[in-house]
Amino acid sequence: MKSIQNKSWFCLLAAVLILGQVPLFAGAKKDAPAQQEPSVQAPVTILVAAAASLRNSFEQELIPQFQKKYSWITVDGTYDSSGKLQTQIEEGLGADVFMSAAPTQMNNLVGKNLVSSGTVKPLLENKVVLIKPAGTATTVTSFQTITQAKTIALGDPVSVPAGQYAREAFISLGIWDAVQAAGPSLGTNVTEVLNWVGQGSADVGVVYGTDAISVKTVEIIAEAPAGSHQKVIYPVGIVAASAHPAEAQLLIDFLASAEGLAIFKNYGFSANN
Repeated sequence: MKSIQNKSWFCLLAAVLILGQVPLFAGAKKDAPAQQEPSVQAPVTILVAAAASLRNSFEQELIPQFQKKYSWITVDGTYDSSGKLQTQIEEGLGADVFMSAAPTQMNNLVGKNLVSSGTVKPLLENKVVLIKPAGTATTVTSFQTITQAKTIALGDPVSVPAGQYAREAFISLGIWDAVQAAGPSLGTNVTEVLNWVGQGSADVGVVYGTDAISVKTVEIIAEAPAGSHQKVIYPVGIVAASAHPAEAQLLIDFLASAEGLAIFKNYGFSANN
């Protein structure tokens, strides 16, 4: 009898213990932490400082397409001669990305630790061309005969890469002194030169091939002779003081992608090989 009672108490105790666990397991399942929502990217604005000859490609297609891919990033642009942009970055311009129309300005900033050297890509190539107002007649048929024009427009060789390339070409041809003697108008950037010729303020001018094909107001007379100037390279890099280097790198990666290079090609640029 005693053993039966002991067995009954044992069974009852086991049942209580088992039943007592149910709320514990149920409670554990109920109180499990909920799955976290995917993190949302905080809005970021970055500034690209780019050569004036890049403005159309950036504003019309590259920046809009980039912002479609990375909707939390807003890209603002400032465009001018590469020399002016170099000076502005040296003076504290809050740019995140710099893209110049020549290696000189980029190398100067890298040398001063103002652009991160490891981020620099020599991305694009361009051509140097001689132009005239569309539909006008001229006796100028080549770089060699430019001094036959009454008025000549060039980018200022001190700060405008297109002007530097033009000077190199004229020095190579042995006519730089004659060009200077003609009293050329010196533009503060290549867009200014393009506008002067397009408006008829200058009979001829020297710009990039991409500029010449971007408007209907000018015609190309000739390309600069092969070997008369350095290769026209457009490098891009991240400004060392950038507050958003990760987003700046995303922009550079996009510019260097097949999609980005295809857009540049539509504007007359070619990939640097």
